[in-house]
Amino acid sequence: MLKTFAELSTPLVADACVRLGVPLRAAPPGIGTVVPGQRVAGRALPARHYGSVDVFLEAFTDVRPGDVLVIDNAGRQDEACVGDLLILEAQAAGVAGVVIWGLHRDTPELVGIGLPVFSYGRCAPGPVRLAEREPDALTSARFGPHLVTADDLVLGDDDGVLFVPADRAADVLDTARAIRETEREQARRIRAGDTLRRQTGFDDYLARRAADPEYTFRRHLRRVGGAVEE
Repeated sequence: MLKTFAELSTPLVADACVRLGVPLRAAPPGIGTVVPGQRVAGRALPARHYGSVDVFLEAFTDVRPGDVLVIDNAGRQDEACVGDLLILEAQAAGVAGVVIWGLHRDTPELVGIGLPVFSYGRCAPGPVRLAEREPDALTSARFGPHLVTADDLVLGDDDGVLFVPADRAADVLDTARAIRETEREQARRIRAGDTLRRQTGFDDYLARRAADPEYTFRRHLRRVGGAVEE
């Protein structure tokens, strides 16, 4: 999956979801990689954190090589739920990466380990609580407003993290690839002096919009074959 995603990006995948009518599920803004430039793609391995790493160790008993651990720590800003030992264990289990709705710690060690880790930042203190575990602790994870399960794929890069239904992934990635080719050609033409306004027939769009206020630029792009927004 990472090889398939290698030449794409989360913005392209997001645009593909919109074009295909696939629900757009993006991690809330602010998530980033511990090491800039790292990418991740794979099946979601959900786990909800309650104050102890035992839930993650249990998740690893059901891991398939290339899975991405999706940690639900409710977006907490008062504790880090992942450190170097857990990331080393994840790597040993065959996990391809970790995305956290929350914070991490042991940043220099994580950089050295090299496993892609996405979080909302760093925090020195670990958890000092132990909450009651829910029955679905290993079957789903919340990530912002979204519910993530093993039926989802996780795609992450420097622009953020997306969750895509696995049964729609092939169509989404094919469409993202087509959008990429269109945008590459448009970029080449802009560099050659052919402005985006000219390429998209922007004057014609303005005239059509004046005659029909419901004529949107997105509709116009679909008519002329451009790709700027979706």
